[in-house]
Amino acid sequence: MSGAKGGGGVSGREGGRSLKVRVKTAGKRTLSSKIWLERQLNDPFVARARQEGWRSRAVYKLMELDERYKLFKQGQNVVDLGAAPGGWAQYVAKKVQSAEGRGRVIGIDLLEIETLPGVDFEVMDFLEPSAPERLRAKLGGGLAHAVISDMAANTTGHKKTDHLRIIHLAELAAEFAREVTAPGGFFVAKVFQGGSENDLLSALKRDYQTVRHVKPKASRADSSELYVLATGFRGAPADDERD
Repeated sequence: MSGAKGGGGVSGREGGRSLKVRVKTAGKRTLSSKIWLERQLNDPFVARARQEGWRSRAVYKLMELDERYKLFKQGQNVVDLGAAPGGWAQYVAKKVQSAEGRGRVIGIDLLEIETLPGVDFEVMDFLEPSAPERLRAKLGGGLAHAVISDMAANTTGHKKTDHLRIIHLAELAAEFAREVTAPGGFFVAKVFQGGSENDLLSALKRDYQTVRHVKPKASRADSSELYVLATGFRGAPADDERD
């Protein structure tokens, strides 16, 4: 499980003209790594992220959601699950002004993340039983206004298995969000097209006023990646109302 949300690299798009960059297979580079590198080199969102100083191309996915649905506001507390390399947290910190002490951004990932002003990063496996309690402690006894998740399990190459894994992560993230989100808050998580998320959607529709599937423009066209956005949290139900 990792929250890697994109990568570095340069694009062949300069001066408004697309220059296709091709990578030769050399040394120990495999065909799959050659294809990945070539895609990165020709990705306009990678180039844009570098030019604008963002840590990853995935920032534009969250930025689009925010611009469309007006999600982030000054002073909010936000938990970022699967935060590496920090692009989402970087954007959120600017929006909630956490570096100025007006909000709080907490990010976790299996990978080390370079520090950012206004962001509390920690290496943590969200699947560890102690992780939710440790995150609650980081909130200082308060509540979050949002839980955002770009977590993704390591892929197996088996489409159905990979889909089930990422839905499981989204379900765990939603369960955690239900426990720490303030009324009126929102939840964002990555999922894949392919069904099998009925339980997740049912739970979100129970707990939030509005649930949407969104495919941001920065999500690659050939990817089955989607994001589920749930807004208007109704408040954590009493224990006897959960069954």
